Amino acid sequence: MRLAVIGAGAVGRSVVELAGEYGHEVVAVADSSSAVVADGTGGRGSGAGGDDAVGVDPDAVVARKAERGIVGDDDPEDALAADYEALVEATPTTLGDAEPGFSHVRTALERDRHAVLANKGPVAERFGDLRAAVDDSDGGIRFEATVGGAIPAVSTVEDIEPGHVTAVRGVLNGTANFILTRMAAEGLDYDHVLAEAQDLGVAEADPSFDVDGTDAALKCVILANVLSFGAVDDPADAREFTLDDADVEGIRDVPGSALRLAAEDGRTVRLIGEATGETVRVAPRLVPENGTLAVSGTQNIVQIETSHAGRLNISGRGAGGPETASAVLGDVGRLE
Repeated sequence: MRLAVIGAGAVGRSVVELAGEYGHEVVAVADSSSAVVADGTGGRGSGAGGDDAVGVDPDAVVARKAERGIVGDDDPEDALAADYEALVEATPTTLGDAEPGFSHVRTALERDRHAVLANKGPVAERFGDLRAAVDDSDGGIRFEATVGGAIPAVSTVEDIEPGHVTAVRGVLNGTANFILTRMAAEGLDYDHVLAEAQDLGVAEADPSFDVDGTDAALKCVILANVLSFGAVDDPADAREFTLDDADVEGIRDVPGSALRLAAEDGRTVRLIGEATGETVRVAPRLVPENGTLAVSGTQNIVQIETSHAGRLNISGRGAGGPETASAVLGDVGRLE
């Protein structure tokens, strides 16, 4: 399938690098200020590799981004106008109106193209608008990569059928989990471990999105929408969730003493998100120290409660460029 990749961060670059291994071809790439579009696909062809090129040169795109901070000499709008079959939306997550990601996806759908999202914003904040745009298009959308990186949470819920899933919970943020794991293992306080995580590159300079529970909450909102809309025949009967509907508490106020006391009782603390078709909640919770939810470091886990198959657990890497790109490219395959 011919792909246009919008967003050239870690995930977008990994999609560009790995697409060929999955049998797909990248014909356009854009970041916020530039683009490269392959010859014959609607752009001016800068950096496409010659008159006979069909797709862009992945190595050249990644190298140019690293060396010059741009992916090409075309305009970002040229990538949206290229002759692609599926748009990969990998720009940073924004809240509220979810722009510009939502408009990118809508543009693809208006052209009857598919869209695959790694950007959580449109799915968490404008799920109903996305559904309406899909209903008016011959294209489809997929968004596995918005929840748990490489973990197939959304597709597993869909395979079971949302009407047979009563709840989805789990550890859905690697940064928060790393901090809690280190606090428990070393008996250290939050501020000390946060500084360590920032030095290691596990936490951002501004860690709010992760440690305040926002990232995990967005993922749970997406799962709640999947459950709500998937369990009804008429979308008008579904409840649409946004971040405003989530009850969210982060880990900033978890004292080291709480983890030490928990350990004396054979328990530990994890930031647990839970979604049903009616509620979304994220908060630090006590869990058995050797239990399923007590994954360590940056690992994530998704626990699915089902009506007929019991409890299913899926764990793995919840973030990272190649890991998340694998979920994106898996979604592209589902749309073929």
